[in-house]
Amino acid sequence: MASSFSDLNVILLQARDTQDIEHQEQECFLERCKLETSQLTSFNLSDGVLGPVDSFFDGFDAFMIGGAGEYSVAKDYEWTEWALSLVRKAYDLEIPTFGSCWGHQLIARALGGTVEHDPLRAELGCHHVELTESGAMDELFKSFPSSFMVNMGHHDRVTKLPEDAIELANNLLQPNEAFRIANRAIYGTQFHSELDAQRERERLIRYRSYYIEQMHSEEVFQQVVNSLVETSDVDHLMFDFLNMFAVD
Repeated sequence: MASSFSDLNVILLQARDTQDIEHQEQECFLERCKLETSQLTSFNLSDGVLGPVDSFFDGFDAFMIGGAGEYSVAKDYEWTEWALSLVRKAYDLEIPTFGSCWGHQLIARALGGTVEHDPLRAELGCHHVELTESGAMDELFKSFPSSFMVNMGHHDRVTKLPEDAIELANNLLQPNEAFRIANRAIYGTQFHSELDAQRERERLIRYRSYYIEQMHSEEVFQQVVNSLVETSDVDHLMFDFLNMFAVD
């Protein structure tokens, strides 16, 4: 744990094949976490296994896990078991851990939950989520309104939480939009806590051909892009997380 926010050293785990989005994601986490560039160290799983799990967190105060445009937590890759083991090690060491979208799903699978590919319940663009009763009482989320807008972009979802997980948010389409692990500073949000409207727009346009193929319509895709709004209620979430759990 860092003695002050300026002393924080944070890991960002990514799974990105597209270099421009790899860099964009790093910028987004820096922006939302309010970190200096020197405070964030990024590792990309597309480079393969990234070293011994036992010593991976040495010198770091918090663990952030980003998205993955090219990969699915519901599938296995050469580095999947290593990544799952890394989350379990963070749990054992009580490292403050925050997963966004793919990271949310990785945490769930690593700790005993279930992730499924479910394009019929895919969410793209801005959507409402609502706090559960537990979410309204949670120390990180209790300052949030009962319903708020978030940025989405996923075809996989957590269908079963780990046994010791607490559901914090859901919506009419699906449960488990956010959760935390009981007695741990381990959180996951299915929504992209690192994206504002402009950053979401950049991400959508970069993966334009993929999304149009999924939607079967340029018109529907453009409607999603045009409907983006600011999700200001989420702006402070990851900064608050670090202040609350990673700074003494």
